[in-house]
Amino acid sequence: MLFFSVLSWGIIITKYLAFSRAEKQTNNFLALFRRSARLADVYSSCQTYRESPLAGVFLAGYQEIDKQMQKIPDSPNNIKSINAVGRALQRACISETTRLERGVGWLASTASSSPFIGLFGTVVGIIIAFEGLSLSTQASIQAVAPGIAEALIATAAGIAAAVPAAMAYNHFLNKIKVLTSEMDDFSLEFLNLIERNFS
Repeated sequence: MLFFSVLSWGIIITKYLAFSRAEKQTNNFLALFRRSARLADVYSSCQTYRESPLAGVFLAGYQEIDKQMQKIPDSPNNIKSINAVGRALQRACISETTRLERGVGWLASTASSSPFIGLFGTVVGIIIAFEGLSLSTQASIQAVAPGIAEALIATAAGIAAAVPAAMAYNHFLNKIKVLTSEMDDFSLEFLNLIERNFS
């Protein structure tokens, strides 16, 4: 149970910091994208926003546009397929969502399995208590106390590991939904910009 708890807290702290950076950088990146006159300026600043999933989506779209423009050197403002750009953005959204979800599944596993591990410890503790009672010449609290104590400790440890993991899992799942929605919105905004300027 200690292993589950320590690992869960490590993931909780790491993911909390990662989501905080991602949200901050996403807001800053979106502001840069909307105020920039040239996509090349946004592209050159992408390294500053590595934690933002929107920057990753933009990079995928920009690189697809760049590839297409190199194939048509005579028409610098035309691209061959806006659908290919859309597919590149979609793949990037999936990739960024997978990156955001990394480690979150462990919290769900901890939240669902820890109470059962604690319950198993409780059963073992009760068995020990009854064994102590059977070996005792007289029924007394001293005979059952050690086993009952072990049972309660196991139950408490299971709950202590499960509750923070469940709360963090739900919190991070909500953050992922928000960022995924922002990626989808950004993809549409980016495609509209491409359609206006490159077709």
